[in-house]
Amino acid sequence: MLISSYNPNELGDTLICILNPDSDTQVTETKKDVTRIFDAETNKTLGFNFANVSQQLGEISVNGQIFLSKDQVKTLNAYLQEAGFEAELEADLEPKFIIGYVSSTEPHPDSDHLLVTQTLVDHDQKVQLVSGSPNMKAKIKVVVAKVGAMMPNGLIIWPGSLRGVKSDGMICSARELGLPNPPQKKGALILPESDDVFKVGEAFDFTQGAKLFQPSDK
Repeated sequence: MLISSYNPNELGDTLICILNPDSDTQVTETKKDVTRIFDAETNKTLGFNFANVSQQLGEISVNGQIFLSKDQVKTLNAYLQEAGFEAELEADLEPKFIIGYVSSTEPHPDSDHLLVTQTLVDHDQKVQLVSGSPNMKAKIKVVVAKVGAMMPNGLIIWPGSLRGVKSDGMICSARELGLPNPPQKKGALILPESDDVFKVGEAFDFTQGAKLFQPSDK
């Protein structure tokens, strides 16, 4: 897994690359312009910070999450080796926000408001997602943030569980997706069933999503 972000206003010319969740025993080691963050107990790499990254990748125009190409990952891996680290980065070009279809729901065994859903996403894959949305039900189209997604507010979606039930991702609301003029009422974003703009299994188009709640001209 590779989640990368670049925020020059807050962090300067530094690229953040996240490979694994934070650890209570994490420590850092810096060589040249690279800082490795790792678990002191397991030695598992949690991430890398690349300072002065434009010297390696050239000018970066993105402010926020950045999806590194295979060539960019190759360049960074070469620099990791030059700095004395292992080349651990692997390109991840799979879309993380997918149009899903909730095929079934059942009550959570340890909650009176959570539902355990089986939701179809890309590659005809079904994932188990626990949802607390008050409008959750079966037979609806939704937007799923898959494991490895970075939400607009910076939250990263990791494999996890809710009250002991596995949940690999999140069914999103319009507000969580950062869409303009989201409904004030809480609940998941339910997409029009007949709308061919949003096809199950395809990547969610944020530009089209931004049009969902535009004020009517009438």
